[in-house]
Amino acid sequence: MKDIATPIRTRAILEKYKFSFKKSLGQNFLIDLNILARILDAAGVNEQVGAIEIGPGIGALTEQLAKRADKVVAFEIDQRLLPVLGDTLSPYDNVKIIHSDVLKADVSQVMREEFKEGQDVMVVANLPYYVTTPILMKLLEEKLPIKRIVVMIQKEVADRIAAKPGSKDYGSLSIAAQYYAKAETVFTVPKTVFVPQPNVESAVLRLTIREEPPVEVEDESFFFEVIRSSFAQRRKTIFNNLTHHFGKDRKEQIEVALTTASVDPKRRGETLSIEEFAQLSNELIGLLKG
Repeated sequence: MKDIATPIRTRAILEKYKFSFKKSLGQNFLIDLNILARILDAAGVNEQVGAIEIGPGIGALTEQLAKRADKVVAFEIDQRLLPVLGDTLSPYDNVKIIHSDVLKADVSQVMREEFKEGQDVMVVANLPYYVTTPILMKLLEEKLPIKRIVVMIQKEVADRIAAKPGSKDYGSLSIAAQYYAKAETVFTVPKTVFVPQPNVESAVLRLTIREEPPVEVEDESFFFEVIRSSFAQRRKTIFNNLTHHFGKDRKEQIEVALTTASVDPKRRGETLSIEEFAQLSNELIGLLKG
């Protein structure tokens, strides 16, 4: 049987099932085998690893994962695609499709049930662009035993996640993702390899999960609160943003924390490294909550 990820086979499958794309689900199917091979290479998929896919569509990426990985577990929210996947993936006995919204799923339990103990597990997916950030943050914040996440996402979001301090793309999302993982944009992808073609540019992002965060913070939730508030209004200084968030009656403590952390109050949030934010939040928590 011919591979799914070709224009001719994809068209035939869509016609067979009279499938209509739902814009609300951000459905864009890949029709280029070379791109799929590059995604799998970037993830380091081999016969020893388990793979999690989110939004398998008609199974183009799923099929290539099934050929390389030990086992593939795919979450699909669109019930209309279940019979399609049952058909297109019938030659592969190492694939399990779970009809579920991954944002509501207990991924940790699924991993315990479906993969071998101690097995390296990768998330490899062409993510629906409208829920990219919530899905990635769920996977990272739940601290799942995942080794690597390699996803096709909107290029603009990939740039933000992999951004370095001082760049226009650097923000709270960059720091949040890089707290949990090493982030890099592997390659960009032309619109022409999708059906239908998306309106935005795409890129493949690789997140290599850290065994330990790169910084020590006394309170993770407070650390992220400090970061979010520092970027609340990008044109404002970090001192003004923090004062606006924590209250004008805390001005003095905020000034002391910034001085102790060696951060100029006139700097903006996008100029601070993750190390500087960690030091600042550790100083602030002692003064504001001590």
